[in-house]
Amino acid sequence: MKSIFDHVSHSCSQTVTKTYSTSFTLATKMLSRSIRQDIYNIYGFVRFADEIVDSFHDYDKETLFNEFESDLYLALERKISLNPILNSFQETYHKYGIEKHMVEAFMRSMRTDLHKTTYLTQDEYNTYIYGSADVVGLMCLKVFVKGDNEKYNHLKNSAMHLGSAFQKVNFLRDLKSDYEDLSRTYFPNTDLSKLDETSKILIIEEIERDFAIGLQGIKELPIEAKFGVFTAYRYYSQLLKKLKKTPALQIKNTRIRVANYKKIELLTRSYVKYQLNLL
Repeated sequence: MKSIFDHVSHSCSQTVTKTYSTSFTLATKMLSRSIRQDIYNIYGFVRFADEIVDSFHDYDKETLFNEFESDLYLALERKISLNPILNSFQETYHKYGIEKHMVEAFMRSMRTDLHKTTYLTQDEYNTYIYGSADVVGLMCLKVFVKGDNEKYNHLKNSAMHLGSAFQKVNFLRDLKSDYEDLSRTYFPNTDLSKLDETSKILIIEEIERDFAIGLQGIKELPIEAKFGVFTAYRYYSQLLKKLKKTPALQIKNTRIRVANYKKIELLTRSYVKYQLNLL
């Protein structure tokens, strides 16, 4: 029965999320059960694409990516795939009317990671961020508003800024591994081998502006999504505060993390704010 295969596919997407990101899993668990699986389905898809370009160094990444992309578009066309991650994603894609140009923009940015290692201009950087992060935020927003196009268009800008903020925090946190393991530098006009406090603060101020716009949108999300997205916002905001306090030299030489006990503390405080309607 197809329903059994769909159940297995959903389980795979959920397992991918739980295995690859404890913080995202925690935030997703704070979403309403009615939309939780669809967010797992989106995460599983974007994680697998990202893993191909970031992790499979002993294999022909381009061939693997081409095959994954071909299977993706067949899944969207046929509304089924024997790849359980793509089978889950196509279900959410059709259920909420996610536009194909979002998927195409995401895949373009992921393909860029196969060959491009440096972003010299702001336009290059913005295009990459749009595809790798903003459209993921928009896909999730499609789920959060459950087909309400008026609500979607109203919150679209804030969702893109929030996606950008999350991605830029990841870039700063993963600066060491991106630079040393993948030879990538995402921030334009910044020599990461000589990152100083001035450059670091400029990057952080840009992220803080994105967060400020993103937070305004969180306050207007439907109740099914608000607490979960606010939890993710609180986690990344805490990570940014930690990066802000960390000397630039240390950021270049280690991966900054938020301890598990701190994540639980953030969750508790977020819940109190949510219950008291302080968002």
